[in-house]
Amino acid sequence: MPRYTDDYLRTLTSAAYLWAWPLINMHNRQSVMRAVPHPGLMGGIVPVAPLGSLCMLHDYVEPQERLVACPNQDVAYGFGMVAAEAGPSVIQVPDFGERFWVYQAVDQRTDSFVQLGAMYGTAPGFYLLAPTGWSGEVPEGIAGVFRFDTAVGVVIPRVFMDDTAEDREAIQPLLNGISMYPLTEFDGTVKTVVWADCPSFPAADATGSGAETRWVAPEAFPESLRAVLDEVPARDGEAALYDWLFTLTEAAAADPHAHDVIVGAATSADSGLVQELFEFRNIGTPATGNWSTTRNGAHFGTDYLTRTAMAKANIFVNSANETCYYYLDVDASGDRLDGTRRYSVTFPSDGLPPVKGFWSLTLYNEHHFFHENDLHRFSLGTKNTTLQFADDGALTLTAGGPAPADPAESANWLPAPEGPFSLFLRAYWPTEAVLEQSWTPPDVVRVN
Repeated sequence: MPRYTDDYLRTLTSAAYLWAWPLINMHNRQSVMRAVPHPGLMGGIVPVAPLGSLCMLHDYVEPQERLVACPNQDVAYGFGMVAAEAGPSVIQVPDFGERFWVYQAVDQRTDSFVQLGAMYGTAPGFYLLAPTGWSGEVPEGIAGVFRFDTAVGVVIPRVFMDDTAEDREAIQPLLNGISMYPLTEFDGTVKTVVWADCPSFPAADATGSGAETRWVAPEAFPESLRAVLDEVPARDGEAALYDWLFTLTEAAAADPHAHDVIVGAATSADSGLVQELFEFRNIGTPATGNWSTTRNGAHFGTDYLTRTAMAKANIFVNSANETCYYYLDVDASGDRLDGTRRYSVTFPSDGLPPVKGFWSLTLYNEHHFFHENDLHRFSLGTKNTTLQFADDGALTLTAGGPAPADPAESANWLPAPEGPFSLFLRAYWPTEAVLEQSWTPPDVVRVN
């Protein structure tokens, strides 16, 4: 085989690591789900299920969850994985009425391959998620078929729920009507699962207080790269890239020294190149007031930088027409957000996020997870029924610093850790004003 200098191997490995990081992330999630015996909750908190099926939460996600960074407490979540090895899966859609809902399904590239949700006018019924290589007969009663061309994909239902006990009770029959299971189990009847009765599994590293579960191991990069090159087919125009990346795996397999150099370069890329993409201020497209945003979520194509940045910072983002996201690490003056200080953001009476679904402002700690607090409050927005508006209709939300003494101010306040934190604004089912960025979030300013 050809001779390669160490510098060449390091350079190519750095680019390959950036390209492959999300694909390896998904590959390793599959390994965990393959070992799950039936739908349930890891640590009593995190929904998991065998390949080809899913599990639903019956309430908001708890702050100890660590499998997916940047969760939100506006929806009841579900989680499952489809896989070519498991064959097609049927996913069931109940009648959600006027309630906001969307089922996200992304392939191993974290690109969307379905359109199921309120914004699509999806009818209740049964839908099929099938590998492109499957050529079986679609049974009567299936309302639509969506195909994925990679080894695995992730399915995440999201159903809006407000913060009242009444809505928490009202949503249960709808959640119990959500299910996903192998096509071999389809008999045309509606299946009901009481998700509140889910069994629990040991937590492993699915829960905790630190960073997200470590899904990509640079020390295993040569072998992981080979696996995902085999699992994820090249898109149009990627054949030469694949041929180039295969040379890394061949070099690693043939030469122990080359293997060590590649692992060393992957380790450096993990702690430098990719780790820097965890910080919101380093990624996306700049918006007003030091916010950043993206508009190609779940449709990354060959934008490998944004694909990996999103996978590192907050994997499983929705398509832009389903959800637009705004991220903030620094205030309007450019200073890092710090929980020892108080900040405010004021939406004028005609300036709330223009959405057909809902909106929220979430506060995350330095690991992009919820900051546990006595109020058990992690976000504010449409779901909150006690927000206090000014006489002119404006809404001012605050974050950080000591708890306000005034009850009216306290209702609009997000507790923050003593140290760095980030703000994250979601606009579910955004209007054209959000999509075209004629509306952007107001500045976040430090309160003296």
